[in-house]
Amino acid sequence: MRIAILSDIHGNCVALDAVLADIESGVDCSVDEYWILGDMASAGAQPLEVMERLNGLANARYVRGNSERYLLTGERPLATPIAEMTDWSLVPGCVDVCESFAWTAGALAAGGYLPFVQDIPLEQRLTLPDSSSVLLVHASPGRDDGDGFVPVYSDEEMSGRLDGCDADLLCVGHTHWPQNFHLDGVQIVNPGSVGVPLIPSLRATYAVLEADRSGYRVEHRAVAYDLKLAQEKAWEMRHPQAEFIVSFLRGERVRNWGEPDVLR
Repeated sequence: MRIAILSDIHGNCVALDAVLADIESGVDCSVDEYWILGDMASAGAQPLEVMERLNGLANARYVRGNSERYLLTGERPLATPIAEMTDWSLVPGCVDVCESFAWTAGALAAGGYLPFVQDIPLEQRLTLPDSSSVLLVHASPGRDDGDGFVPVYSDEEMSGRLDGCDADLLCVGHTHWPQNFHLDGVQIVNPGSVGVPLIPSLRATYAVLEADRSGYRVEHRAVAYDLKLAQEKAWEMRHPQAEFIVSFLRGERVRNWGEPDVLR
């Protein structure tokens, strides 16, 4: 069996379409199942188009990201209430965040997708043909937010984030950085981000898991897409945070860690 693992689409349907086209481009890329690791619609100009594409996928499994929780609960990734009361320089940023999530929540409500989002679980557990156990989650076991797993952290720092994992393979997103490494007997795979990649090439990234009774292997893939068209969509849709969205698409927020080893 072959599984496509996607995460952090963030309302960028131009990038998602490029990834789906890559998956469907031939026998070597066709898949039997999709694992979607959260942050699907928020902070992007095409939330409805993204949800339509995802709902059209056969045999898809989903876990929620922190942005799905924000859409449903009204929570926001803001500064602490005390800071908001004492540091007025934080207010414009807080307003921007609130506007962006309100815009997406309104779009999904109009499209009838909020009940679907409501039913997405925090985690999913399953077993591969070789009996390897798998945990799907957005950030880390038991969490859809937090620091997650990134190259700048030591093994000691990241070990504590494996509490409650109890799986051979952990599939996570959240950091927008493709990874594939072992820690404390667990293989940790992050497919990176489809819609808001933070890698120098700005390519949309995902992973393919191939599994049978003899074992499994993971291949990371990176797909170039029309960044200019994605930028145009942000302005065309009059997203309240179009400039913020476009700043990622122009490469202004790339991490300085170099191109990930898994893509070389």
